[in-house]
Amino acid sequence: MFESLTIPSPKRNVRFQTGWEGFFPYYAGFPESFAEAILSTADVSTHSVILDPWNGSGTTTYVASSRGIASIGIDLNPAMIIVAKARLLPPSEADSIQPLGREILKSAVEDKQPIESTDPLTCWFSTNTARSLRSIERSIQRHLLGPFTLTSEAINLDHLSCLAATNYVALFSVCRELTKRYRSTNPTWLRRPKANESKVRSRQASIERRFTSKLCSMAEALSTRSNATSSEQTVSELRRADTSVSILLDDSIDLILTSPPYCTRIDYTAATRIELAVLDPLLNETDDTLSRQMTGTTKIAGHHVEAAASWGSTCSVFLNSVKVHPSKASSGYYYKTHLDYFDKMSRSLANSAKALRAGGAAIIVVQDSYYKDVHNDLPTIISEMALAQNLKLKRREDFYISRSMSGLNPRARAYGRRPGAIESVLCLEKC
Repeated sequence: MFESLTIPSPKRNVRFQTGWEGFFPYYAGFPESFAEAILSTADVSTHSVILDPWNGSGTTTYVASSRGIASIGIDLNPAMIIVAKARLLPPSEADSIQPLGREILKSAVEDKQPIESTDPLTCWFSTNTARSLRSIERSIQRHLLGPFTLTSEAINLDHLSCLAATNYVALFSVCRELTKRYRSTNPTWLRRPKANESKVRSRQASIERRFTSKLCSMAEALSTRSNATSSEQTVSELRRADTSVSILLDDSIDLILTSPPYCTRIDYTAATRIELAVLDPLLNETDDTLSRQMTGTTKIAGHHVEAAASWGSTCSVFLNSVKVHPSKASSGYYYKTHLDYFDKMSRSLANSAKALRAGGAAIIVVQDSYYKDVHNDLPTIISEMALAQNLKLKRREDFYISRSMSGLNPRARAYGRRPGAIESVLCLEKC
């Protein structure tokens, strides 16, 4: 299998994110073309089950579905579950998007409920603008979320329809456009306005036009989507769960295709701040709570973590180098956040390996990075961690990436290291 596998570069290029794919421009992961090449040349059939334990915006589950292959996508971020759900909307629903959107807006206009001062949307938007956006969100709830989705505790994303998710993604997109001024060269960062900074103001009619335009464009793109028949016939299961603690059925997965969070101290919760603000009435946890649960969190974990021998020698050397580094907070804060990352990564790999059948394959995309001047050879670390879970490296393809997250930091030049990064495709087989 691995010898005949076609492995193109996993680098995402926003210039090629057009059509239906263009509505899901979330950072990280690999493009549809990469997943297509893997699944078209891998030894999988329509009876196989594909798993992505870090599903993100749903590239793996979308491509698997379009090829008529069952898949399971897991992610901890509720915003990403909704994005991945919207991506799976079948083309037969394209003609329903705009009429339903008109009903949602009609109901939103009639909604006179004031905005609460604690509503997180008021962080970026003026009171009237936030109220207009929230009225649309409440209207989506009324029209598309029933008792199976809205439980007494919180939203049950397992029951959220793809059509409801599509309307939420359209509202996400409107909010992202309106808050463009608060974004920087870091594609994962949406800052909060400063105390003396004016907030975004937009008239209700303008917001309605933006929302309508998004739905219109999505309907047009969806109506021309290819592989419509297979995608409508195939079930892709999306679960909101923590892969470091959740247990899948043993020997139930034929192929894992995924890209876990890189060890670059990216707060993926901060990357979806505006989406989480939109969803706030549906959630029963704060951004801070969610952030601490994420793999790669920049926040120190509340529990004590010890390095394990099963993480491998490369990881041990790297952690020791961080711990003794002379720079400020290396032995404390930075050492602890790296411990948290590798602990969650190891446990997630263990759970995923248990779910993989004997002889099954795992295709994992990872990227190296640096802590100050210390090389973090994450591809090798992941390979060694995987070996401890009976996943043996059979093939590795490296691709040089000229721009990386660590390269965005101007202070990185002081260490004289090579710009860019190496993105590796690891091909593992369960022994």
